[in-house]
Amino acid sequence: MSNVQRFILLPPRGTGASLLFRSAAEILTLFNEPTISSLRSAFGLKNTVASKMKVVDSIADQGAKLVEMTPEAMIALRGALPGLRIVPEVFHHTLRAPRPEIIEPFRAKTRAAATGIKLTVKIGTGASALPAVGATVVAFTNFAARQGAQSTTNAKGIVTLQLPQGTKIEQLYVYPVSGAWSYWKKNTVLKDDSILAVKPLDLTSVDGLQALMGRGTLEQGAGVTVGVVDTGVGPHHDIPVAGGENTVAGEKPDQWQDNGEGHGTHVGGIIAARGGPSGLRGIAPGATIRSYRVFGATSKGASSFAIAKAIARAVEQGCDLINMSLGGGPADEATQAAIADARAAGVVVFAATGNDGRKPVSFPARYGMAVAVSACGRKGTFPSGTTETADIAPPYGKDKHNFIAEFSNIGPETDVTGAGVGIISTYPNDRYAVMSGTSMACPAVCGVAARLLASNSAVLTMARHQERSDLIAKLVFDAAVDLGFPPEMQGTGLPR
Repeated sequence: MSNVQRFILLPPRGTGASLLFRSAAEILTLFNEPTISSLRSAFGLKNTVASKMKVVDSIADQGAKLVEMTPEAMIALRGALPGLRIVPEVFHHTLRAPRPEIIEPFRAKTRAAATGIKLTVKIGTGASALPAVGATVVAFTNFAARQGAQSTTNAKGIVTLQLPQGTKIEQLYVYPVSGAWSYWKKNTVLKDDSILAVKPLDLTSVDGLQALMGRGTLEQGAGVTVGVVDTGVGPHHDIPVAGGENTVAGEKPDQWQDNGEGHGTHVGGIIAARGGPSGLRGIAPGATIRSYRVFGATSKGASSFAIAKAIARAVEQGCDLINMSLGGGPADEATQAAIADARAAGVVVFAATGNDGRKPVSFPARYGMAVAVSACGRKGTFPSGTTETADIAPPYGKDKHNFIAEFSNIGPETDVTGAGVGIISTYPNDRYAVMSGTSMACPAVCGVAARLLASNSAVLTMARHQERSDLIAKLVFDAAVDLGFPPEMQGTGLPR
């Protein structure tokens, strides 16, 4: 089919036909059908239009549907069923703090100068140092213009940067995959065959999460189920995931573990890592984690349909809280409707405000039915010479060690803030990594919510309707401590 696009079919309200607010037998019939093509004659649509429409995925028999069709078919369907909402599929991304990248590679003036500088990156120093495999090294010769060179270390921790000897590096960044802190240095000169040591993670150290919000005891959060809508959680021995679903169209539903990015496992550990051999715990280790993967195996974007379906599944499968450390795409009715459905079913969705450098709160956090979480940090909770140092920015709180992260989006929609700078947590295959972003702040607050809800049986055991979700949100807001920042930066403050 030429010019085929993907659209999402929604009832007049919500994501399921049970929420129809008008009697429309033809719409109800549509949401009961496995394909749209079989309905053409019933609705008087031409066969040429029907042949260009296909159902790709469905939330339920009577739920929202992801379809492929031409714009002409979409117009015809809208004309036949004016009570049907037809919205485009859009994509969102994870909200880990952005990394500066080279836009214009350095071009040597002579062939001899183009041989490159060989650099070995090791985790730690001395004989016990290990090669930093897969670390991203970014060397800016002109940071403002994003000029320079970047590459990834090999199995021996070696990277070759296409830069001539003696080139002044305005800013040098190193991002290990796991097991070590990042590296950041200004105004340096790299020598060929030099060794650069990055600091290994100390899982017993006090990071931003520990300092600002405290890691939990094993029983805290017990009885509460949290759905992590992300890149997949696990495998990791510190997080016993209770199940979940992969809602990416075309992938197997039981493939809900990590898609290769590690982001969701880090998020899940912030909420409920149980310590295991490492002793590293999340905010609410007693909480039950369910994983809902919305990022495909090869895609960096999450479909709004996959997100809406994940939220619906989390509600159906008994989650009390949902964490969404994603967003940044355009506002979309499918995600918005799913969040509203969750709130109506007594479930609260926590969403990260975004990492665009103090810009307005991104979607879906800015939607009023989500709890929007900005990111804060604390000086002294990460080593000097790491990229986290660049996240420090004024104004400072009542305690001058506290700050709202330079990358964090802010605005009047901000409800609360959470620890999001230099956070140590779990990484797939029993590893550990440090990440920053509103992606980390969001599960920190979600973890506190799990802790609070577990200790309030009256709210936990309430019938699942809007009053329950409102009271859960109120528990979080009431527990927030004023750090001394303007409301658009911290909302009601930092929940503890």
